Amino acid sequence: MSIVFHEKTKTFHLQNERISYVMTVLPGGQLGQLYFGKRIHDREDFGYLLEPCFRTHSCYENEENLISLEHVKLEYPVYGSGDFRRGAVQILHENGSRLSKFVYDSHEIFPGKPALEGLPATYTESDSEAETLAVNLTDPVSGIRVRLLYTLFADKGAIARSVRFSNEGEQSVQIERAMSLCLDLPDADYEWIQFSGAWGRERYPVKKKLSIGTTSVESLRGTSSHHQNPFVILKRPSADEDQGEVIGFSLVYSGNFLASAQVDTYQVTRILMGINPEWFSWKLEPGQSFQTPEAVMFWSEEGLNGMSQTCHDLYRKRLARGVWRDRVRPILINNWEATYFDLSEEKLLNIARKAKECGVEYFVMDDGWFGDRRSDRAGLGDWYPAKEIFPDGLGSLAQKVEDLGMKFGLWIEPEMVNPDSNLYRAHPDWILHIPDRARSLSRHQCVLDYSRPEVVDCIYGMLKELLSGAKISYIKWDMNRSLTECYNSSLPADRQGEVFHRHILGVYSLYERLIRDFPHILFESCAAGGARFDAGLLYYAPQAWTSDNTDAMERLKIQYGTSYGYPLVSMGSHVSAVPNHQMKRVISITTRANVAYFGTFGYELDLNTLSQDEIDQVCAYTQFMKDHRELIQFGTFYRLASPFEGNESGWMVVSKDRREAIVGYYRMLAEVNSPFTRLRLRGLDEETEYEIEGEGSFYGDELMHSGLVTSDAATGKFGFCVTEEGDFFSKVWLLRAVE
Repeated sequence: MSIVFHEKTKTFHLQNERISYVMTVLPGGQLGQLYFGKRIHDREDFGYLLEPCFRTHSCYENEENLISLEHVKLEYPVYGSGDFRRGAVQILHENGSRLSKFVYDSHEIFPGKPALEGLPATYTESDSEAETLAVNLTDPVSGIRVRLLYTLFADKGAIARSVRFSNEGEQSVQIERAMSLCLDLPDADYEWIQFSGAWGRERYPVKKKLSIGTTSVESLRGTSSHHQNPFVILKRPSADEDQGEVIGFSLVYSGNFLASAQVDTYQVTRILMGINPEWFSWKLEPGQSFQTPEAVMFWSEEGLNGMSQTCHDLYRKRLARGVWRDRVRPILINNWEATYFDLSEEKLLNIARKAKECGVEYFVMDDGWFGDRRSDRAGLGDWYPAKEIFPDGLGSLAQKVEDLGMKFGLWIEPEMVNPDSNLYRAHPDWILHIPDRARSLSRHQCVLDYSRPEVVDCIYGMLKELLSGAKISYIKWDMNRSLTECYNSSLPADRQGEVFHRHILGVYSLYERLIRDFPHILFESCAAGGARFDAGLLYYAPQAWTSDNTDAMERLKIQYGTSYGYPLVSMGSHVSAVPNHQMKRVISITTRANVAYFGTFGYELDLNTLSQDEIDQVCAYTQFMKDHRELIQFGTFYRLASPFEGNESGWMVVSKDRREAIVGYYRMLAEVNSPFTRLRLRGLDEETEYEIEGEGSFYGDELMHSGLVTSDAATGKFGFCVTEEGDFFSKVWLLRAVE
């Protein structure tokens, strides 16, 4: 790994064993992009990659050098002086102009990776893990300095990027656009994959061919959202899961975002990613600075699986933090679908006792335990236990759960308030609202204004007292509505564009204070299911509730789509009740478990309602997960067959030493006299012989190139035990190397 600066040509080359990233200082002083992709040999002069050829009607900053900003690839472009594409930055100056020119001033190269103040970001634990380049650009007229950070990780095809603005001038300015990443690519021969959906069907992959114009996804909901995700992919048309060039772009941020690909009429592609500029501005006074969120680029020539595996490894080890980062996740049961708001201590303990018999490790009490919360119409914001339900407080219930040999967890929704609550009655001005305009209610609740430090301080005080007063080992942190009327009545008019960003900074600050005070607690983020499943929150909560939709067939799609950009260990996945509460579908408990294994695993039902045969199965499923969760949660994951492309789906995880693997196979609907099918495995050692649970042994090359015969899996003709037949069939195979 090295970052090289060639003084004579003013060229930077970031390179490790996998990738190269090359840029240079242009004749006009701007920073130009020359190359990003597979590692190439270093040379002092990459000037041949700069293409300043004349194009009719082009504008030139320097006629002598014939450099047209419209036709060169730029690192951090500004619209307004020859580059007619969308810029990465826009600053409103006091004279009303929006033109800046950022030219090279200086740079630093140093080992390791700096933290970003107040923001989540990837990190290193030793300086040998990464090297960072900081390039300082200055606008000589306004005195605004831009510091571009590039961190190259030693052993990964990944570069983390962010931008810091400093006002070293004498006048205040308004930052109106501040992208975290700009990348100009020399052609447009890519397919764009975004991850779109809505509540209950989050992160479905949507693929389209890039063409002239702009392709983009964004959120303006105050969250990363159910509807779009701050993670997109560019892949060559010939690339698939296992081979070909793929570039992933991930924003480590949980608020409004924009990701776009603009293709000009010369087939140059400009990628932009960062805070959504709609409704955003940031007033920067002299002496002040502003930091953008981090964006991470992943490059792979080993297809979509290769890109995902790089992303999984980095985010699992160097984005997630704390004592839970490297621990297998506890198997838990949540009472929500068992009781909803109908709570009593004895009812909860009955569920916990049966769960303990089945080997479950954590009992989590969901909504309805606090204040006057007997429905979703009241109580949010009053974070103290309801005395009529828990006369002895939460400490007593938590201790009783501990006495069973389990740990106790709790659901909270600290960013919201019901108008029917003591907190709202005391502080009606603490919600996001615009004076003299009607407020929007969703789920009978308003959004607390976390851009105000006093609001965050109040909620922090209540939660700290709550968590200090009981043995609480797990928190499910929910957030159940989008932001509307985003206005802070304590800020002046010229700072209202800061509220969306200040709000999410407030959320991050509350998380940071609580995980500092209670480092033993496992935090799981949730936002009406998957509305804030993003890299930003993985920095604070190492796992997230993947979706409120727990139907096994729908979860196949949701978890499959989520896996492109996020590791399995981050996905909350449970076996829930049937008929399913979202889809009304009845699926066997075997298939529900076979899907839920590939995540954190748990239960979302009342085990007391199951038959003895089902209880025996639950005990077996729980033990299977305990035996293999380290492999599932920390192994190398491969997607094998997409549920979006056919009636069959499959995935697998392989141990680092390739001595063990677990394969999940799923057939959505039964077929009559169907074609012959095989599931070709991935990641095994070709020369190793693997035994499949006593059903035979097969070499790795057979399993990867010939494959498992899935057309006969349901009838046992391949020699595997029949688990079920008909619709919603599934099978999990355990592979072990023959010694």
